[in-house]
Amino acid sequence: MDIGCGYGANKYATTISDILDLSNHYKDRSFVKITEKKLPFKDKEFDFVIASHVAEHVEDVSYFLNELSRIGKKGYIEVPTRLEDNLVFENKKAHIWHLVFDDVNSQINISKKQQYFEPVLTVGTIKKLNEYFRESLVIELSWEDSIKFKMVEDNLKTPVKISILNLLKKYFSKKIRLLIK
Repeated sequence: MDIGCGYGANKYATTISDILDLSNHYKDRSFVKITEKKLPFKDKEFDFVIASHVAEHVEDVSYFLNELSRIGKKGYIEVPTRLEDNLVFENKKAHIWHLVFDDVNSQINISKKQQYFEPVLTVGTIKKLNEYFRESLVIELSWEDSIKFKMVEDNLKTPVKISILNLLKKYFSKKIRLLIK
């Protein structure tokens, strides 16, 4: 099952679900429109559940992750890294959460999203960069039986906005100085 996939469902998903009515787009597969917080599926109904670029949008993310665990035996969650989240214009207001994987405790740590600098890229551009820098831009998580996570306070300081314009000025200033030498 692929949940919240929009028009880009995983090719192996036999059941597709979204808050948008995409039933006309997925005529060859079972489509279920999500209308309530509780997902309209039985416990452990699916062998595998995919939630790619969904969790960062969901208002009650802990409830959502528990629901994924309830309806699936195992699954895959994909979310943007903090870096990607800060680079992309469309993510600035649409994303609510940062999810990171804590290797020591084998759990997902979830904190409120913070914008560290003004975005400079479009979704289309970041998709092209994903071809080369995917491990820096995307977090891929797999789970079995249940999803271990914790809501945390972000331990990073209140962000001081980094000006991309100032970074570009410094870059070109240095390049000019090197040319003059």
